Amino acid sequence: MTHADQRGFKKVLGRIDAIALGFGAMIGFGWVVLTGGWLDDAGTMGAALAMVAGGAIMAVVGLVYGELVAAMPAAGGEHNYLLRGMGARWAFIGSWGITVGYITIVAFEAVAVPRTVEYIFPNLSQIPLWTVAGFEVNLTWALLGSLCAVIITWINIRGVKQASTVQIFVIIFLALVGLMMIFGAFSGGSARNMEPFFDNGISGFFLVLVVVPFLFVGFDVIPQVSEEMNLSPKKLGGTIITSVLLATVWYAAVILATSASLPVAELAVADIAVADAMGAVFNSQAMANLLLAGGLAGILTSWNSLLMGASRLLWALGNSRMLPRWFGTIHPRHGTPVNALIFVGALSFIAPFFGEEMLGWLVDSGSPSIVIAYLLVSIVFVILRKREPDMERPFRIGGRGNGGTAIGILSVVLCAGLAVLYIPGMPAGLGTAPYVIFAFWWVLGLVFMVRIPRGIEPGADAEPRLVAAVEARQK
Repeated sequence: MTHADQRGFKKVLGRIDAIALGFGAMIGFGWVVLTGGWLDDAGTMGAALAMVAGGAIMAVVGLVYGELVAAMPAAGGEHNYLLRGMGARWAFIGSWGITVGYITIVAFEAVAVPRTVEYIFPNLSQIPLWTVAGFEVNLTWALLGSLCAVIITWINIRGVKQASTVQIFVIIFLALVGLMMIFGAFSGGSARNMEPFFDNGISGFFLVLVVVPFLFVGFDVIPQVSEEMNLSPKKLGGTIITSVLLATVWYAAVILATSASLPVAELAVADIAVADAMGAVFNSQAMANLLLAGGLAGILTSWNSLLMGASRLLWALGNSRMLPRWFGTIHPRHGTPVNALIFVGALSFIAPFFGEEMLGWLVDSGSPSIVIAYLLVSIVFVILRKREPDMERPFRIGGRGNGGTAIGILSVVLCAGLAVLYIPGMPAGLGTAPYVIFAFWWVLGLVFMVRIPRGIEPGADAEPRLVAAVEARQK
């Protein structure tokens, strides 16, 4: 019996499960509520090119992740790579960054559910509670998001395979809705609607590019659940690239289809631009509602995947004594990190009570933390290529020469470039509220980081459970 088996993780996921988790996590709900803003910021082609450029950046980062997860297929992903190559504190910083990103998106989805349902049922909001940033929070509105948080958390506690099965069926429905939208746009839309093709110059391009980390976070869920994958290491690495490419195609297609359906001026003032575009090309409110049903499907896929990812990272941090050991508890029957799931579920339960403005704040505050994690993973990739050239790498990018290292350096440069965009005063700088949320998370992280026990140093033996997982995979 392997170390992983003693701990309770069950290897029940296959290749389709992996791609569904990665792709589903990246799709989410952002494409429904944010597309109109992208078109207004950068124009049709400006927004589409920004998304393709962002997808290319994420593909480079995905290659780095692909090699690392195949070499170290242990739950917690980034945590293991950084612990091996850079030591405990850097491992904590990278793990904390991606965990914060996951949690902000999970909370985003909890707020997005009532936001979407209210479009279909305008009388949803009843029993006023309070006002946050000009938005009146109603009890019925907030409770809908909170109820979904309870249900999705419960599904994940019951078992990863059940959660993955739900994911696959929901993605199939989402894909059908997307194909209908594309068909409607290119049969009933107009190329004239797509003007202006570019708007606000390079500033508009960067305004769209800056949301890419938030939109594409999710391919890195695959490493988080790698110990639960019944898949060869080489195929495991390849699923990351596949999911990133699928997400890039999806976002670009949604931008073009939405723009072709209605003039940009109308989309800019639409309640939910993508839904209004769908309704316009089919001349049917029912079709607009069907699009929103697809949006709800996207919420479920992203929420489900990122809840898995956040809980596995919190488990890894608890198991390594970087967070309280309470987080390192595995459910004795279901083999899931139950306490970590409950913690993230509780945060998503609370989020809707802060109102609709929380959507934008969560997008902006989570993205810099995600980029920090990607930057550190890219750096440790280069370090391990130099320090441990003979490490077993079933999914090796760039061969045994310097090609792989060059890709790692490119990933470092691209991630550093993205990080610069979030600095105050830059064209895509954040507002006050996102900076406050960002600062809160990192001050909290600092409190835990200074309490990390001494003696956890870089190296292959820094984490015995990682070595055990690697050996089990190689057998």
